[in-house]
Amino acid sequence: MLRKHFLATLAGLALTPFALSAHAQDNSKPLEWVVGYAAGGGSDIVARTIAESMGTSLGRPIVINNKPGAGTNIAADYAARNKDFGNLVFSADFATLAANPFLFSKLSYSAEKDFQPVGLLVRFPMFLVVSNNVPAKNLKEFTAWAKGQANGVNWASAGPGSPHHLVGELFREQSGLSLTHVPYRGAAPAIQDVIGGQVPAMWIDSATVYPFLATNKVRAIGVASPQRVATMPDVATLQEQGLQGFEGYAWQGLVAPTGTSPEAVAQFSKALQTALADTRTRARLQALGVEPLPGTPAQMGSYARAEREKWGRVITKVGVKLD
Repeated sequence: MLRKHFLATLAGLALTPFALSAHAQDNSKPLEWVVGYAAGGGSDIVARTIAESMGTSLGRPIVINNKPGAGTNIAADYAARNKDFGNLVFSADFATLAANPFLFSKLSYSAEKDFQPVGLLVRFPMFLVVSNNVPAKNLKEFTAWAKGQANGVNWASAGPGSPHHLVGELFREQSGLSLTHVPYRGAAPAIQDVIGGQVPAMWIDSATVYPFLATNKVRAIGVASPQRVATMPDVATLQEQGLQGFEGYAWQGLVAPTGTSPEAVAQFSKALQTALADTRTRARLQALGVEPLPGTPAQMGSYARAEREKWGRVITKVGVKLD
């Protein structure tokens, strides 16, 4: 009996290191970076741009895994359930961490419990733009024009529950204007209808709107950020124009599944900060019309909580549900 007990103990000791390392970080394999949007879109390009520099710092390749659909919920569920700790990160954004907990009655993941913040990536300032046949060039003129429309003003967004939609609802509330939301399936078809004059106005992110402003196909009324966007310095902020404290962004952060070791999170965070400080990477991001957001995991956690509280109030008040 003693011999059997001794052998069992030896077997347990032999198996323990293997069991502990089965899901440990493995720097010999590529790091999987999950993105909840299709390849070729703004979120995908941001991830690939930053991953290039991060991979160099980490000394391991980074492979982007696109899992689009359901407002990032498909990707979020995949990342939350993954147990290959230390070998997977996820682009968790405005939708995943701030809006979806209120937009959906039930989620298969917890925005607060299933992810550990690594650091913020970028934010996309939101612009209020109008068709060229709208006789307004700034917020004062837009307000006067909108008040003169007997049936109010229609405005387009990239879809229900998108940051474009929610920023527009916050603007409607703070401006007191009679504005009616017209949801589209994406920013691309919406901006085409604004260009064509079918819808007079829309809220749109900086990365999508940049080429249309550069070619004068639409006109910007203002941007919902405290400072002007570097690539579009002629567009005044809405705060400059009198809408005090008004801010709205689409944003993204990098997270790891809960269970990832503090050492791995720290390693990822250090590589991320190096990437965001890299001159070439910053130039490529700014050319997309997005703002890099360097910072610690704790700062990202605080930012996500504040955004969840802010937009949770807006979503609850408007009564938007996506299921």
